[in-house]
Amino acid sequence: NVAGARALFDRWTEWEPEDHAWTSFVRLELRANQPDRARAVFQRYVACHNLPRAWVKWAKFEEKQGQTANSRAVFEAAMQEMDERDHGEAFFLAFAQFEERAKEAERARAIYKYALEALPRSQALDLHKKYVQFEKQHGDRRGIENVVVTRKRFAYEEAVKADPHTYDVWFDYARLEESAIEAEADYHRVRDVYERAVANVPPAADKRLWRRYIYLWLKYALFEELTALDAERAAAVLAEARRVVPHEHFTFAKLWVHAAHLEVRQKRLDAARKLLGQAIGRCPKDKLFKEYVQLELQLGDVERCRKLYGRYLEWSPSNCAAWAAYADLEASLGEASRSRAIFELAVGQEQLDMPESLWKAYLDFEIGASEWDKARALYRRLLARTRHVKVWLSFATMEVEAGGEGEGEAARERAAAVYAEAEASFRESGQKDERVLVLEAWRDMLARGGSEAALASVEAKMPKRVKKRRPVLGEEGEAAGWEEYYDYIFAEEEAAAPSLKILDMARKWKKQKVEGDS
Repeated sequence: NVAGARALFDRWTEWEPEDHAWTSFVRLELRANQPDRARAVFQRYVACHNLPRAWVKWAKFEEKQGQTANSRAVFEAAMQEMDERDHGEAFFLAFAQFEERAKEAERARAIYKYALEALPRSQALDLHKKYVQFEKQHGDRRGIENVVVTRKRFAYEEAVKADPHTYDVWFDYARLEESAIEAEADYHRVRDVYERAVANVPPAADKRLWRRYIYLWLKYALFEELTALDAERAAAVLAEARRVVPHEHFTFAKLWVHAAHLEVRQKRLDAARKLLGQAIGRCPKDKLFKEYVQLELQLGDVERCRKLYGRYLEWSPSNCAAWAAYADLEASLGEASRSRAIFELAVGQEQLDMPESLWKAYLDFEIGASEWDKARALYRRLLARTRHVKVWLSFATMEVEAGGEGEGEAARERAAAVYAEAEASFRESGQKDERVLVLEAWRDMLARGGSEAALASVEAKMPKRVKKRRPVLGEEGEAAGWEEYYDYIFAEEEAAAPSLKILDMARKWKKQKVEGDS
């Protein structure tokens, strides 16, 4: 009695029962060979239970009936009728596999891609595996590469969602999107990644936290200029980066320099100068001054370079590198008097960060100009400030180099006088190691071209190197053993201490005895 059973099911379904009642009703109509009535039951079923499982059952019913178009229409209607939160992995998987069975590979691929973009990675693991299998079966090389890119994209999305301030992940994500560019229409993906990345401003005004962040802006600007070929957009990116940085606490010279170089490449020199001028006005740094000077040097504007060095040294008068660079600039222009005046101003400063490098540059300048008398006077001024052994050795070396043709002997005599003065100075101060260095340099000079008598005289001054022992104290002053060290015994010390001669004679006697026994 099909009619009676149908009446019972009709009354039952008015109470909106669970899935089992509806599927039993459908089976009844199919046994009665009434597919249209079964289709009407499915329409009431999905109206009652607007869920993926109901729509998928209906689509499979149509597919079994050989109605491919009807089955596709059911899936499309489900996409419109269901709430977006019900668009789950199982539904999309069923839709894509239906299209695969219908030999519609492009439709299936579109469904897979849409689903992978719409669903979070944690909810689409099985879907992604099926997509990989699908591309291996139906896709070409580009399709497989797209699968790999999609998988990495999901991984990066999960990583930046977990910690958006992990800037290295943003770098990798942006690099992935840049490598996946196939047409100009793909630029929006790269821009979206960069925009999302730079929106994660470091939480505190601590420069250590900002170092990696700033490179996101620089990479963004490089992409716009070199890949997208949009210089105006690149300039806007760098301007926004400068706005974000808290310049009252710190700045990044590379931001200003990169923006200025961009303006130069666009042949807007006034804009580049304005940028660098604004930089050294708001937040002066060594690198900013150096880059500005280098730019003006390349443009050949010497007067601007001089003004910049003036501001540089006014801001940092103790900067020896800046003084030396300014003097080198004047020397390269043939302005020896200007260069010398700058060096004089520099060495007259009360505080210098690296005075030894400044004095060396000044001496090299005078020696390079063959101004030997000025160099000697400069060495004397330096020795009045410090008696360091390197100064004495450099002074003596300069005297040797100052000798021209036919002046070799006179130059060695002047150098010998310097060595003798240095040796006497260190003898008075008791600096044995420095005294030995002077004597060794003196001896080497005479060995290369001095007289035998002079060489013998210096050899006589050389000390004896002896091994000694001394106690070692621990951290709390307690005895911690003994250590060996080498000491130098000079001739005048031997004369002042006769016991040293006795010890020397004892060593010689022991040596002769050992040799005699052997």
